[in-house]
Amino acid sequence: MQEWRKLNLSFESATVIVAVSGGADSVALLLALDELVRAKKLKVKLVVGHLNHKLRGAASDADARWVRSLAGDLGHRAIVGTRKVNSLASRTGDNLEQAARRARYEFLANTARSNKANLVLTAHTMNDQAETVLLNLMRGSGGEGLSGIESVRPLIRGSEIILARPLLSWARRPDTEDYCRQQSIDYRSDEMNADESFARVRVRKQLLPLMESFNPKFIQGIARSAEILREDNAALEVAAARLLELSQQSGEKRPGNSLRTDLLRVAPVALRRRALRLWLAQHRGDLIRIEHVHIAALENLLGSTKSGRAIELPGGATAYRKGGLLHYRGRRKTP
Repeated sequence: MQEWRKLNLSFESATVIVAVSGGADSVALLLALDELVRAKKLKVKLVVGHLNHKLRGAASDADARWVRSLAGDLGHRAIVGTRKVNSLASRTGDNLEQAARRARYEFLANTARSNKANLVLTAHTMNDQAETVLLNLMRGSGGEGLSGIESVRPLIRGSEIILARPLLSWARRPDTEDYCRQQSIDYRSDEMNADESFARVRVRKQLLPLMESFNPKFIQGIARSAEILREDNAALEVAAARLLELSQQSGEKRPGNSLRTDLLRVAPVALRRRALRLWLAQHRGDLIRIEHVHIAALENLLGSTKSGRAIELPGGATAYRKGGLLHYRGRRKTP
């Protein structure tokens, strides 16, 4: 309940979509919410959402049936969707993890809309936070990547549906497993979570135990660092958004995909790069596959004195300089 209050979530008169994969984390979240509802500490309607990614054949189908059965036993409605993530990844060019994530959040958004719900809960823990921060660190991410997973954010950019992760700031994976055992409820095991061909699994199986050998509280420490960076990042994002707004303004009416180069050139580098990332996100819908090299190339365009210079961006879009303006040309991705 303390975390529910901290996240400023509604205590009553709301439908809440709970994402349940069948693993220990999501099952523990569902069981805890069910306990709070039965104790009348939460007056909400729980709807269980499960997406079958079709990645593990019969095992994926078995997981979907198991989640539906668990929800039914607890007295909650389950909505099970299906998406062939392998096909989606081939079509979009995303890797398997990115494609699965995209499919999952699209499914949760559709489930929330169809149930008139404005809150979706997922069961990310401190372990997920630590894995994410370490992966982003190895990729050379900036403040946004190193601030990790947010506890509360819009489910999809611009959406009124809120995504919240009530376990993120305090629960570790062993805690969720212990809670399931205490409740005498089993949970599903996904063999892909042990497949070390995935970078995240290698971080989980190899790197995190090594870090914990130096500091047994490493996971809590990195989660705390991520929270501090997230607060700093939020303040810088506000300033960068204002810089972007000013760069899009002029005495004349200008198209929304153009930026004034003069203001951006003299801005502090940290704000300039953030403003450019925000600008790309406005037009692409996300920043998937956008790396530091692309932002650096945009900065080079800002400093150029030649019109007509252009760079290609992931997904087929183009940014080019014409006169004192930086232009974006390309299709916006579907959310």
